[in-house]
Amino acid sequence: MTAESTTSLQDRIPWAAMAGIIATVTVFAVAQGLTYPLLSFILERQATTPGLIGLSAAMTPLGFILSAPLIPALVRRMGAARLAILCSILAAATLTAIAWMQDLWAWMPLRFMLGFFANPLYVISETWLITITPTSRRGRIMGLYASIVSGGFAIGPLTLRLFGTEGWPPFLVGISAFLLCGLIVLSVIPRLPDMPHEGEATSVGRFFGLAPVLLLAVFAAAAFEQSLLAMLAVYGAAYGSAESRISALVACFILGNAALQIPLGRLAEGIGSARAMLLCCGLALLGCALLPVLFSSGLIWPMVFVWGAVTFGIYTMALIQLGERFSGPRLIAGNAAFALVWGIGGFVGSPITGVAMQLIGRQGLPLSLGLLCGVLAVFLMAERQRG
Repeated sequence: MTAESTTSLQDRIPWAAMAGIIATVTVFAVAQGLTYPLLSFILERQATTPGLIGLSAAMTPLGFILSAPLIPALVRRMGAARLAILCSILAAATLTAIAWMQDLWAWMPLRFMLGFFANPLYVISETWLITITPTSRRGRIMGLYASIVSGGFAIGPLTLRLFGTEGWPPFLVGISAFLLCGLIVLSVIPRLPDMPHEGEATSVGRFFGLAPVLLLAVFAAAAFEQSLLAMLAVYGAAYGSAESRISALVACFILGNAALQIPLGRLAEGIGSARAMLLCCGLALLGCALLPVLFSSGLIWPMVFVWGAVTFGIYTMALIQLGERFSGPRLIAGNAAFALVWGIGGFVGSPITGVAMQLIGRQGLPLSLGLLCGVLAVFLMAERQRG
């Protein structure tokens, strides 16, 4: 076999398996994207303080944090597909309980459980996807993945315009999405790749020493996204914006992810994922500065669209670098570490942003998010200089 034909084989993409993987996590994203603004709107109507709304939202990423170290062992023991199906069923049951008990304090443990059950699916799906993606196409494929998943997140808030934010209808959309996720995994089991096991075993804790700045980027992306999804309802209410407009802004933010991740992935293939990540970070910081200026004008829509793309683009670049730098058990540990740090970012970000808004008013949102982007930019530039 010639070198050219070998390269061609290596560059082939198993589209059936990839479609199943992406469809699974996309449907899951629909339910997740619906949950954050829906519960925030309900709590806002109950006159809950911004700090408590942020704390409630933080329970889901706390579930991410505590489940992440368990995922590699659970995958080895149960198998990836069985674990994904089980988590889908348990997440649907948890959301049913949330709909049944619309109470702030009952939601705290339930939102924790939702994150605990959701997290393994993301880790498993991203590991499957990186495993089957050819190196030469990793940027655009991971961009495609991020775009489609972001589209799922955008559909979640948009459903609130159709079903409203009261009663069972919006919750039934999320419950159905969780159950559909499990059915998709079940239907594509024969086409799914095996989890990578060859190579040096690495725990989630040990991975922190291997890629600290990469994990900081995941933390920043998570804190940014979770804070914005949870607190934009409060920020918009301070301007007197209607719930429908705020829901549409959240959807526009996420649609920016969906539309622009593939171009960002191709950019990473051209200039390198590290440079592309730094560019995304700088544009995210610019968006923080423009938010108070443009919020009440028509220009907020294109600004939020691009803002959403570059903030989530930080995570896309981190996934690309993960696939470039690691394989085998380190890849599984890295994905689990990503999930852990994503959970920490969301857990810390929402309450801190909520407290900042209580202390200094509505502009605590862009100020806290801008500080986060600035810190990440400093570490990224320092790493580039060391390299």
